[in-house]
Parts: sequence; C-alpha cells; structure tokens
Amino acid sequence: MANSQSDNFKYNWMTSGDLNAFFGLMVDNISNLVILSGILMYGFGYPADFIYNKMIPGTALGVLIGDIVYTIMAMRLAARTKNNNVTAMPLGLDTPSTIGIAVAVLGPAFKATNNPELTWKIGMATLILIGIIKVIMSFFGEYVQKIVPKAGLLGSIGGIGVALLCCLPLLTLFKMPVVGLIALGVILYSLIAGLDLPFKTPGVFASVLIGAFIYHVLGYAELNHFFGNFSILGEAYKIPEFSFQFHLPIPSAGFLDGWNEAIKYLPIALPFGLLTIIGGINVTESARCAGDEYNTRDILLTEAIATLVAGLSGGVAQSTPYIGHPAYKHMGARAGYTLLTGLFIGLGGMFGYLTWMLQILPEACVAPILIFVGLEIASQSYHECPREHAPAVTFAFLPIIMNLLMIITDQICGEITRFTASLPANLNIKFAFSHGVQSTLNVIGALGHGFILTGMLWGAALSLIIDRKLTKAGHYFLLTSFMTFFGIIHSVSPNGDIYLPWNIGSPIPYQFGLSYLLLGIMMYFFATQTKQVS
Repeated sequence: MANSQSDNFKYNWMTSGDLNAFFGLMVDNISNLVILSGILMYGFGYPADFIYNKMIPGTALGVLIGDIVYTIMAMRLAARTKNNNVTAMPLGLDTPSTIGIAVAVLGPAFKATNNPELTWKIGMATLILIGIIKVIMSFFGEYVQKIVPKAGLLGSIGGIGVALLCCLPLLTLFKMPVVGLIALGVILYSLIAGLDLPFKTPGVFASVLIGAFIYHVLGYAELNHFFGNFSILGEAYKIPEFSFQFHLPIPSAGFLDGWNEAIKYLPIALPFGLLTIIGGINVTESARCAGDEYNTRDILLTEAIATLVAGLSGGVAQSTPYIGHPAYKHMGARAGYTLLTGLFIGLGGMFGYLTWMLQILPEACVAPILIFVGLEIASQSYHECPREHAPAVTFAFLPIIMNLLMIITDQICGEITRFTASLPANLNIKFAFSHGVQSTLNVIGALGHGFILTGMLWGAALSLIIDRKLTKAGHYFLLTSFMTFFGIIHSVSPNGDIYLPWNIGSPIPYQFGLSYLLLGIMMYFFATQTKQVS
C-alpha cells in the first residue's frame, strides 16, 4: 500500500498561499526596478528611454529565467522526496547591488562619457563580469556551508531581516500611516497570528488590496479638496498613468564596446558578486532548516546564469536568491509563486507595464509585506540555532545594523554636501564636520561595507568560542583580518570597493586589520590554556 501511495504521488504546486507569496516577491522586484530608474533619471539625468527600452527588459529577463529554473527545482525536489510541502526558492533582483551599480558604476560612467548608449554597454559588461565571478564561486558554496556554523549563516540573514527588511520599510510605512498601518494590521492578524480573514482571503492579497484602495480613495478625495488643505495621506497623490510598449530583450555582443571601461569598475563589482554568493549560501541553509534541502551549487549556479543572461540581453542589475524562504513557506506557498513572479516580471519588462505598477501599489501598502518577511527570517535565526548560540546570532546582526546607519547617514551627509557646495568658500568651511563626527561617520561606513560577510564571520567566530573551539575561532579572526586589509569587508572607500591598503590613504584598514590579527592570536593563546572541543 505504501508503494502504491508513493507511486501515485502528485505535487500540489499551486495553492492559495502562492497568491500571497507572489504579491510579496513580485512587488519586491518591481521596487528594485523603480529604484534603479529613479537613481539614474533623477540623480544623474540619464535618459528614461534607455532605461525603459534597453535596461529593464534584459534585467527582467534574468528574473524570468531564474524563477522558472527555481520552480522546476521545487517540482523535482517534491517528486524526489514525495513531499507535498516543498516551497520553491524565491529569486529576484538584488537590492544592494542594484543601488550600488546605479550609484557607483552607471551614474559616474554617464557623467564621465555623457553617452547613454556607452553607459548602458558598460553596465552590461559589468553585469557579465559579476556573472562570471558567480559561476566560479558557485562550485565552492557547499564547502562554505559545511564549515561555517549556523549562527554565522543564519545570523547574517536574520540581521538583514531586522535592519533592512523591517526598519527601512517601517520608515516608508509611517510616511503614509493611514495606508501602511491598516495594511500592516491585516498582515499581523492573518500571517503573524495565523487567524483567518473573511472568506479565507489570502493575507498578503487582502493587505495590498485594502492598502491600495485606501490610498486611491483618499488621494482622489484630496485632489478634489474634500478635506480642504489638510493632507491625510501624508504625500501628494498622483493619478497613475498607463502605457504599454513592446521591447524584446535580444542577446547581443554590445557589451564588448563597454568591456575596457567595465574592467575599471571591477573592484566595485566584485564585492557585489561575492555578497550575493554568500547570501545565496545563507538562504539555502535557511531553506534547509525550513525543510527544503536544495543543492547549494545548483541554487548558486542558477543565479549566476540568470545574471549572465540578463547582462547579455541588456540588463544591468543582478538576480539573487531572496531571503525569506521560511516566510513564503509560512504563507503556504509551493512552486506557483516563483513561476507567476518570473512571468509577471519578465513579460512586464517586455511590455513596459512595470514602470507604472508602483503608482497603483504605493510603497506604504507594500512595506508591511517586507516587515513580515523580516520578522519571519529573524525568528528562524534564533529557532534553528542552538540556544547557547543566541548571543552569536545577535552578534551577527550588528554589521547589518551598521549598514542601516550607513544608508541613513549617507543620505543626510549627501544633502548637507549639496547644500554646502552652493555656499561661498568662507561659509563652506564653517559647515564642515568636526573631526570627531567625521571619525564616527568613517567607522560607520567601514562597519557597514561588506555587512553580510562580516556578520557571517562574526557570528561564526563567536559560536565557535562558545563551543570552546578556540583554534577555529582564531582562524576566522585571521581570515577577517586579511579581508579587512584589502577592503573585502570594512571597506573605507565610499563605494565599498576593494583596494591595496597603502593606496587608500586611511588608517582604518591597518587599525581594524591589526586588531583582528591580534584577536586571532589571542584565541590561539587561549586555546593552549583551555580544554578545547575538537
């Protein structure tokens, strides 16, 4: 009888939970495309037509390819394990590198060349370089997963959940609280507390629908001055503009024209490629802890190939497996949500409807979804690690919190710099930061750069100390020292790129690097004084 049931196994790959997960993953991807467009258009004056007609179609194609492959992986895993509760790995555009490439590669390249087509080709070439790095590194992912303790792997991801997926969206939510808090309330009721909504409505779908409805009704009322000059929304309402344009992403060798220039940006591109590899390793471990044991190499190789396809087809932003697999599983998602997301994003890039999607779905009603995902993965970090490793998990959060501070202080400092640049030289000096303030900002920046890798190393080292594996902890601190000297982590460059320490003109690489080195030596000394666990 057991064999008969096994032979008749049929994977229920599409459930109502996939609708919840689809909204969350789809909106996250759209947000990244809108961010990319906004930085280039409003920050650097880059022509919108090049973004919409050349960059976005190829970038979206990478998401389509990656999500389709992850959907197939989930179906195969379900068939192999005879498990009807398999959830596909989520894949989408990587937020830090999407912002970083726009700010540190595409924008400066356009300012230097004033040539939008050459800038686009430099972006293509940079993305292909990142893809090549990821292909090579994908074959070492399983080895890293075996030697790094869970506190390092899951702690760094949990830190992202708390700092970047909870705190940053919380700021967005409270800029429009009448929309955001109502949408968050639906999420807390249905997904966190697990209570049924009327008619068994999926929580994420209901949250987005209610939030968008409130936004447009109040926006229409404010446009017609129903409330006089008083604004309930908190932001100016804009009527959505709908348009469709077809642009098929076709692979080309156009990236070769930008190859030489792209090589110059390799120190900036390399850390972004490495960070998504580390992040991919961590989220695969997160999925394994949630019950879905995917092959790490296959997960990483898929994101690498999807990145290469995007670059060859005109894309400029890399794809990566998203954190939050446990949250999507908690929603009841299977494999349908990744297929739906891939098709929606891929076709949206070709037909052009992605550019106005966020006009329909304001960020305030999207933010609660990200907050839920952040809470879920932070909770998993503690639940899946040994109880005594809780301090190590929390320790791994700290570099990510520093990255959050860096994002906020960079925005404030950027505004101040633009203001002081318009002042006469004698007044400009008066507005300069004091030595103490500038020193603090420098340390925040150094701690924030390479935050995923730093969090992983810190969490792993502390968990080894707790387990009395002091020699291994010493190895981690020596590795951290090496990476610090060259800016792989704790980069003092404004763009977070790598360097030779004697060329950077800052004492921080020497101060931080030497400190980690001494810390490693101290662990070796303690190992001789303490009975270790092998």
